[in-house]
Amino acid sequence: MPSISNKGTQMPASPIRKLVPYAEAAKKRGTHVIHLNIGQPDIKTPKVALDAVRNHTIEVLEYSMTQGSEAYRKKIAGYYAKQDIFVDSEDIIVTTGGSEALSFAMGTIMDNDDEIIIPEPFYANYNGFATAAGVNVRPIASSIDNNFALPPISRFEELITPKTKAILICNPGNPTGYLYSREEIHQLSELVKKHDLFLVADEVYREFTYDGREHYSILQVEGLEQHAIVVDSVSKRYSMCGARIGCLISKNKAVIDTAMKFAQARLSPPTFAQIASEAALETPPSYFEQVIDEYVSRRNLLITELNKLEGVKVATPQGAFYCVAELPIEDADHFAQWLLESFEVNGNTVMVAPAAGFYATPGLGKNQIRIAYVLEKEQLVKAVQILGRALTEYNKQ
Repeated sequence: MPSISNKGTQMPASPIRKLVPYAEAAKKRGTHVIHLNIGQPDIKTPKVALDAVRNHTIEVLEYSMTQGSEAYRKKIAGYYAKQDIFVDSEDIIVTTGGSEALSFAMGTIMDNDDEIIIPEPFYANYNGFATAAGVNVRPIASSIDNNFALPPISRFEELITPKTKAILICNPGNPTGYLYSREEIHQLSELVKKHDLFLVADEVYREFTYDGREHYSILQVEGLEQHAIVVDSVSKRYSMCGARIGCLISKNKAVIDTAMKFAQARLSPPTFAQIASEAALETPPSYFEQVIDEYVSRRNLLITELNKLEGVKVATPQGAFYCVAELPIEDADHFAQWLLESFEVNGNTVMVAPAAGFYATPGLGKNQIRIAYVLEKEQLVKAVQILGRALTEYNKQ
C-alpha cells in the first residue's frame, strides 16, 4: 500500500486527547469520568456573545475578509489599548483559533530544519505545529522546584545556532501556570535583539493572573517591535473554545504581509464566530473579576488537597488554570491509562493528562501530570481523593 509521510509518522499524539478512547470505554461500562485532562472551562460564555449570533439576520453566510472583518479587528485593537498594548487593526490577522495563528507564525518566520527554542514543559501542540512546519524544537527545561520559572538566559544562549529563528513562550503558561515577570520578559527581549531572532508569545491566558500579579506583554517592550509576534484567542478568555477564533499580532509589516499569504490559502476565518467574538469584547470587567475569583478559589483548594497526598509535589500556578503535579510513580502514561481501564471509587474515576507529552526532551516529565482546574470545587476535591486512593493501590502492584 502507499506509504505515509515521514512527517505524518513523526506527528505526536496529543497527551490531552490520546486517552479519550479509554475514557469513552470507561463511560460505556457505566463509570463516571472526572475530566482533569483538558482546559475546557465550565464558566458560562458571556450572554452578549451568544445573543449576537442568535439575533443576527444574515441571509447569505458569505466569506469574511481574509484578515478578519475590519470592525472586529478595530475592536481588538481597542481591547489591547485598554491593556496598555497599542497596536493598529492592520497589525492583526484574525485566525481560526490560536492554533492557526501559531501555524502561520511558524510558516512565516521559519524554513525546513530551522530551530525554535521553547522552555519546557510547554503546550503539547507546539510539538505538532513544529513537526507540521518541518521545524526543530530546541527545548530548555524549567523545574518544578522553582515553579517552572524562566531558565537562566545563559542556557538559552548556549542553544542558539545559525539555524535558530525564534524563541517561543506561553505567558501565563500552559501547562505550568507560570507567569513571566517583567524582568524575565526584558531578559528575553534583549537576547532576541542581540541575536536578531523573533520572540513569539502565546498570550491566550492574559486575563488569568493571580495574587496581585499583572501580565506583561512582549508588545509593551519598547524597541522590540520588529521581533515581537503575539498569538491570542477568545477560547479561554470568554469560555468560547468552540468558536475557534484567535489572532496573530505583530508590528513587523513583513511578518503580517507574509502571514496574510498563508491566511489567503485558507480563505477566511468563520463569520458567525467572528460576530460572537466581536460581541464578547463588550463583556463587562465584572465578568473577569468573578471568573478570576473562582479560579483562585479552585487553585487554592486544589493545591491544598494535592499537598495532602504522600509523595506528591505540585507547583503553584500564578496564572492560567493548570498545574503540574509530580507523582510517586515511574510512568504517568501507564498510570493514566490504568485509571481509566482498571480503577474506580464508587463508580468514579479520573482522567489526567500525562506530562511527558508537554516536553520535547525524551524522559522528562514521565512521573508528572497536568491538571486543569476547570471544574467546580466539589468535583476537584472528589477527583484528588480518588487520585490519592488510586496512587496507593497502584503502588501496591
